[in-house]
Amino acid sequence: MERDMTVGKPAAMIINFTIPIFLGNVFQQFYSMADTIIVGKCVGNRALAAVGSVGTIMFFILGFLMGLTTGFTVLTAQKFGAKDMRGMRRTVSSAYVLSIIVSVVMTLLSLLLMKKLLVFMHTPEDIFADAYRYIMIICAGIFASTAYNLFSSILRAVGNSKVPLYFLILSACLNIVLDLVLIILFKMGVSGAAYATVISQGISAVLCLIYIIKKVPMLRLGKDDWKLNVYLVRNQVGVGLPMAFQYSITAIGTMMVQSSLNILGSAAVAAFTAANKIENVITQAYVALGTTMTSYCAQNRGAGKYSRIRSGFRAATAIGLVYSMLASIFFWTVGKYMSYLFVSEDIQSIMAQVEIYLRCIAVFMIPLMIVNTYRNGIQGMGYGILPMTAGIAELIGRGAAAQIAGHYRSYFGICMASPVAWILASALLLIMYVCIMRRHRMDVG
Repeated sequence: MERDMTVGKPAAMIINFTIPIFLGNVFQQFYSMADTIIVGKCVGNRALAAVGSVGTIMFFILGFLMGLTTGFTVLTAQKFGAKDMRGMRRTVSSAYVLSIIVSVVMTLLSLLLMKKLLVFMHTPEDIFADAYRYIMIICAGIFASTAYNLFSSILRAVGNSKVPLYFLILSACLNIVLDLVLIILFKMGVSGAAYATVISQGISAVLCLIYIIKKVPMLRLGKDDWKLNVYLVRNQVGVGLPMAFQYSITAIGTMMVQSSLNILGSAAVAAFTAANKIENVITQAYVALGTTMTSYCAQNRGAGKYSRIRSGFRAATAIGLVYSMLASIFFWTVGKYMSYLFVSEDIQSIMAQVEIYLRCIAVFMIPLMIVNTYRNGIQGMGYGILPMTAGIAELIGRGAAAQIAGHYRSYFGICMASPVAWILASALLLIMYVCIMRRHRMDVG
């Protein structure tokens, strides 16, 4: 099921590769959605707000690790595209070692500093205890999340986007079952939701590893493959860290938004949480398209086919534009009714605030598509540091909008923080793309 992305029609290949990733991402959202729905319906709006209040922290920590593992496997895809199987296996072994080291460090730091971070973010007192319990369990399970993301990234690097989907569907279903058992039957509240998430992610990771060992001979590592190559490690860190910092920069901006939002009270936090969950499900298509472009551009960069990379960007942009129009219509019209999935109290009041959020983002789907598609594609070509400048623009835009909105206690202003960030970042990324492609204009692939 491994796929060489250096041959074939770019548009068809991008669509076929993206769809399984999109479905997988949607099911991955079910981890947090199941927590949110069951907690909101069975425990109440305060518990819903508690889970939502730490969502940006989860994105900060887990997003950093996701960016890191994706970055580590960019070189894997490049070696695969260049048909260098020995070099590819060495990148896999070093990715394993690096991921273990980083997971241990991140687990210790997050457990030690979490309470101070919640205080710094103005977490409301009435939800502080539940928020702290939930996020501490998630942090204790960092290794499970890192392992799944790493194994999935390795499979996608060699053109396999379907197998991670299958395992993720299975574990998403398990997560829902565990949520129901731990929250409703055992009355564990938000702690049960957190345990369900960690256990489900761990099972996904184990299944992916078993598949790699049993079914993908080219990824089976011999003794010689475990000898770390300093050049390869330096390259992986050089791409992985900027991608991780890119996620972190985005997360820091969303944490600033959350901090301003927390000032408005737990009811606003609950509404924002519900709206954000709705957004995340629909916009996973952009995340999937970006993930596809990472592998596509990395493989073709390894093969030296820059003209094919240009064709891929054109195809991905056309696909993204069509989807953006559909997503905008959904958010503007019927998206708010998904609030019924999450909220059990004050539904009309909550839904009104959800509608404000969704209509704010509906107008700006195209900039969000550009951010995901072009940032990941440029990173797949091996440019690690350059896309970070777009991330810094995101941070400045989102942070400034959040601080101004917080000062005036404006819920609408907080909802506009992300669109401001997307506009700034997408403009910079388009400029970067044009400059990079000009450097390779004479290459005919």
